[in-house]
Amino acid sequence: MQATYVVTTGHRSGAPELELAARLSLWLGVPLVPRRGLSIPALINKYKISGVLVVSNRRVSFFCNGEELFWHPSMAKLRIKEIKAGKTDWMIEAMGLQPGGWVLDCTLGLGTDAIVASFVVGNQGRVVGVESSPVLAVLVQHGLKTYRDHVSRELLAAMARIEVVCADHLSYLKNLASESFDVVYFDPMFRKPLQKSKAIGPVRLVANPAPLSIQAVEEAIRVARRRVVMKETRDSGEFARLGFTRVLGGKYSPVAYGIIEKKGGTD
Repeated sequence: MQATYVVTTGHRSGAPELELAARLSLWLGVPLVPRRGLSIPALINKYKISGVLVVSNRRVSFFCNGEELFWHPSMAKLRIKEIKAGKTDWMIEAMGLQPGGWVLDCTLGLGTDAIVASFVVGNQGRVVGVESSPVLAVLVQHGLKTYRDHVSRELLAAMARIEVVCADHLSYLKNLASESFDVVYFDPMFRKPLQKSKAIGPVRLVANPAPLSIQAVEEAIRVARRRVVMKETRDSGEFARLGFTRVLGGKYSPVAYGIIEKKGGTD
């Protein structure tokens, strides 16, 4: 079966970049190809592929359809700053999250929500992020370990605590013990994309577009000790379809959080 993408290095890469590229190529199960001064479009044309994972001395990026996807903390910095200032973060509010909590993020994406959750649960807590896209999992895992651009110690600590797992979330949930996490969280690709969200555009190139299944929600309810939470657009029919009868969110925010409370769960 022909690979849909390849791994290569940047134009000015040395031995460390080549070594990392070789490891990622092996882990992803796709070819490692020499750069030889070729542009990204030239590589795509030469190997008849749709994307290229590039390991440079600056970062690891995925190029596809003329766009570059790379890891960065995104809105996590701002959200943590606002939490420290006493402002409401609606995801944290929906989770009812406290220090020491355990969170399973079943749709890790670029990990912004996981970082915020990790900051709140602190050193005694645990955050596991499950991502079905191997490309996204690689970008996030590498970024969490290496990103250092104007990052505070507390943000670094929150990033370091996140455990990245590349797996299908339903399969992963089925193998977990009942009530093994306080909160199970879903942020699937929205059924109706927010057109103003430029940051999510490149992610859609590699993310799993499948809607959340009822079976996954049922497994999440079994695994959660306290709550199952899902993020979607405010007017989404997914809340009703999947049984999220309680919905929280900012008055003017286009997104909201559906909550399924376990019996005995508390605010």
